[in-house]
Amino acid sequence: MAATFARLRRELGLFDVYVLSTGAMISSGIFLLPGIATSLSGPAAVLAYLLAGLMIAPAMLSVAELATAMPRAGGAYYFLDRTLGPLVGIIGGVGTWLALMLKSAFALIGMGAYLGLVFEVPVVPVALGFTALFAFLNIMGAKESSGLLRMLVGGLLLLLGLFIVAGLLEVGDDVATTRDRFAPFLEHGFDGVLATVGLVFVSYIGLTKVASLAEEVSSPDRNIPLGMGLALMTVTVIYVLVVFIMIAVLGTDRLSTSLTPAADAAGTFSVLVPGRIARWLMVGAATAAFAAMANAGIMAASRYPLAMARDRLFPERLGKTGARGTPVASILLTAAILALLLVSFDVMEVAELAGALQLLIFGLVNIAVIVMRESRIESYDPGFRSPFYPWTQLAGIFVTLVVVAEMGWTAVLFTAAVTAVSVGWYNYWARDRIARDGAIFHVFERLGRRRYQGLDRELRDIMKEKGARAEDPFDEVVARAQVIDLRDTVSLERLTAEAAASLAVRLPITANRLEAAFVAAIHGGATPVAHGAALVHTRLPAFDGSALLLCRCAGGVRMDLPRECNEGDESRPAAHAIFYLVSDENAPGRHLRILAQLAGRVEEDTFMEHWLTSRHEQQLKEVLLRDDHFFSVQLRTDSQAVELVDHVIREVQLPGNSLIALIRRGDRQIVPRGSTRLEHGDLLTFIGDVAGIRAIQRRYGDGH
Repeated sequence: MAATFARLRRELGLFDVYVLSTGAMISSGIFLLPGIATSLSGPAAVLAYLLAGLMIAPAMLSVAELATAMPRAGGAYYFLDRTLGPLVGIIGGVGTWLALMLKSAFALIGMGAYLGLVFEVPVVPVALGFTALFAFLNIMGAKESSGLLRMLVGGLLLLLGLFIVAGLLEVGDDVATTRDRFAPFLEHGFDGVLATVGLVFVSYIGLTKVASLAEEVSSPDRNIPLGMGLALMTVTVIYVLVVFIMIAVLGTDRLSTSLTPAADAAGTFSVLVPGRIARWLMVGAATAAFAAMANAGIMAASRYPLAMARDRLFPERLGKTGARGTPVASILLTAAILALLLVSFDVMEVAELAGALQLLIFGLVNIAVIVMRESRIESYDPGFRSPFYPWTQLAGIFVTLVVVAEMGWTAVLFTAAVTAVSVGWYNYWARDRIARDGAIFHVFERLGRRRYQGLDRELRDIMKEKGARAEDPFDEVVARAQVIDLRDTVSLERLTAEAAASLAVRLPITANRLEAAFVAAIHGGATPVAHGAALVHTRLPAFDGSALLLCRCAGGVRMDLPRECNEGDESRPAAHAIFYLVSDENAPGRHLRILAQLAGRVEEDTFMEHWLTSRHEQQLKEVLLRDDHFFSVQLRTDSQAVELVDHVIREVQLPGNSLIALIRRGDRQIVPRGSTRLEHGDLLTFIGDVAGIRAIQRRYGDGH
C-alpha cells in the first residue's frame, strides 16, 4: 500500500517570502563577482547587473504563475512533473536539488573566507559547523529557520544601506574623479557586457528558491508573486548602486583584481564612516549574506527529495514529516550530501556549474507555463497569471539559451551529465512505480492523442485546499441560495426536476433544458458523492454569475448514479445534502472554486451533524459560510446590536465590504432590501471580508 504523507504547515507570510528570495540572491554578486565582472566589461559592469536583473524577470513570472496554481513542496520538480511528465520532472528535481546544494556549499565557503579577513579560522570545519546548525534549525520548523533569515537579511540590508549612503557621499565629494573612472563606459564593447551578464546572471537565480516552499506559504496567490517581485526590485537596485560605488571609489584597474571588493571599497571611505570601521562592517555584511544564502538553500533544497518521495520517485521514507511538521529525513540527507561536497570538492570551482543547471530548469519552467495554458485544463487556476503570454515565456527561453552559451562547454557538459544520471535513476527506480503523465498529454488530446485525467483531479484538490479567492462571490452565492428542505426519502431524479424548476425562475433557461443539463452532468460522471453529500453542477452561456440551490433531505436522497461518482463507496448510500450549482460558461475557474469550497465544507468532520440539526434556512446557509466571513446576531434588548432596531438597511453604515445578507424574523425568512426596516427579535447574518466582519464583531460582539 502506498504511503500517505502529511501536508506541510502554512507558516510563511509575505515577509518570509521576501527575505527568503532576497537572502538567496545577495552574496557572491556583491562580495566576490564585481572584480571579475569589471575585468570583463569595465565600467559597463553596472549595466550588466541591471540587464541580468531584467532578464530573470520572465523566469520569476512563470514560477509565480505555476506556484500559485500548484502550491506544493518541490517547486520546479512538481511543476515540471505535472506538466511535462515524471521523466522531465526528475531531471528538474535532481538538477535543482544539486544546484541548490552546490550554491549553499559555495556560500558556506565564502562565509569562511570573509571571516578569515578578521579571524584565523579553518574554513571547511567552520562551514561544516554552520551546515549542522542550519540543518537543526530547519528540523525545528520553517518558521524558526525563516526567523534566523529575517535577522540575517535585516542586518544585511541595514549594512548595505549604510554602505550605499556612505559610498554616494564619497562619490559626490569627488565628481570629477568619478566621471573619469566611468570613461570610456563600454571599455570592452557590448560583447564584454554580454559576457558579464552571463557571469552575474547566476547571482539572481536564487530568486525562485521560494517556489519549493510554496506549500508552506500562507495566501500563496498574493504572497509568492509579491514577495519575489519586491525581492527582485530590492536586489537589483542594491547590485547596481553597490557596483557603481565600487567602480567610482576603486577604479576598474584596482577593482578587477580584488577578491574582496566590498571590503576593499569600504576601506576607502572617509566622509561618513571611517574606512577601517566600514571594512569591518562589510565583513559582517558578507558573513550575513553567505549565511542567509546557505540557510535558504538548505531549506529550499530539502523540499525536493520530499516532493519526489511523495510521488515515489525517491524512497518513501524521505516523504515523511517529523513531530514538528518538517521533513526530517529529507533535511538530514540534504545536509549530509552538502557536508560531503564541502570535504570532497573544491566548491569554489564546481559551484558556478550549478548556474547552468538552474538555467536549464528556468527554460523548462517557461515551457511548462505554455503547456499548462495550452492544455486548457479548467482546474488550472493560478492566482497570478504571467503578463504578456506567451511572449514573456518565449523571452525567458531565449534568455536561457543566450546565457548558457556564454557559460561555455564545461557547464553544458556538467548539465548533460546530471541529466544522464537523472534519466538512469528514473529508468532504474521510478518507471515501474508510477502511473502518471503530465499536462503535455492534454495538449496532445487536442491533436487527437490521449490525456491524463489524474492531473485534473489533483488540481481540483489543490483548489479545494486554497479555498475561494477574496474576489470570489462564494458567501454572496450561498446567502442568495434557494433552499429545499425535505423530511421524507426522495429519488435524485425527482429532486433534480424540482431543483431545475426552482432555479429556472431566475436563470435564462427553461426548466426542462436545465433539468436535462443536470441529468447529463449526473450521468456523465461529473457529480461526486462523498460524506453524505452530492454536488450537481453545470454551466450556461449568456449567464453572468452563479446560482445555488441547497437541498436538505432528512430521509435521504436515493442516489442512482454511475459507479465512478461514488468516491470509493460501492454501496451507493443515500445523501442528505444535495447542492445544485449553475455558473457562467465563460468563468470556469470561479465555478470550480465555488465547487471546491463547497466540497471543502462538506469534508469537515462536523458538517453533517450541523447540517441535519440546523433549525431553519438561515442556519443551513451559515453551515456553509466561511467562518471568518460572516457574523450573526439577534436584535434583543440585551444585545449591543439593539441600536439597529427601527433602522432601514440603507441607513446602516457597515465597515469594509460587508452587508446584511440574511434576516430571520420569527419563523419567516426575509429577503434583505435597502428599504427593509429592522425589528426587535430579528436574527441578522452579516457577510463580508475578514476586516469588515472583525469590525462588526467588535461593534456587536455578543453574536456568533
